[in-house]
Amino acid sequence: MVLCGVCIGAFTLCVFLDVVTRTIGYPWLWLQQATTAFFAWGVFIGIAAAIRRNDHIYLSEITKHMTGTKRWAIETFNRLVVLIVAGFMVWFGYKNAMLDLGSFRMPWLIPLTVYTGVVPISGALVMLFCVEQIVNGWHNGFEGPEDHEFLPEPVE
Repeated sequence: MVLCGVCIGAFTLCVFLDVVTRTIGYPWLWLQQATTAFFAWGVFIGIAAAIRRNDHIYLSEITKHMTGTKRWAIETFNRLVVLIVAGFMVWFGYKNAMLDLGSFRMPWLIPLTVYTGVVPISGALVMLFCVEQIVNGWHNGFEGPEDHEFLPEPVE
C-alpha cells in the first residue's frame, strides 16, 4: 500500500516537474520515462493492494446479501477466477518482461523491463492475497463488518 502511494506521489511530482521545466524552456527529457515507470508500478501495485484489502469491484454487492453455502460458493468462485487471471499475469508478464530485456527506451536506454516487470510481481501478489482470502474465508467465513453497514435497524 505504501509502495503504491509512493509511486503515485512520484508520478504526480514528475508530471508537475515536467510541466514546470517545459514552461521555463529547459525540459528534462528523462521525466517522461520516470513518469511512465511510476505510473505503471503505482497502478499494478495498487491492484494488488486493492485485492488485499478487498476494495476492488467484483460481485461484492451481490454476495454481501447472501449467507451460508451460497455465499461460500460464490465467494470461492470469485476468488478462483481472480486467482486464474493473476496466474496469467505472472506467466505472460514474466515472458513479456524477459523479452523486454533486449528492448530499450530512448534517449536514456532504459530496458523496457523496468516498465513491464511489475506485471508478474503484481500477479504473484494477487495470487498470494487470493489464496489468503480463500483460506481465511473457509476457516472464518467470508462475512465482513461492511456486510452489515447498510442493513436497516430493527424497529421497536
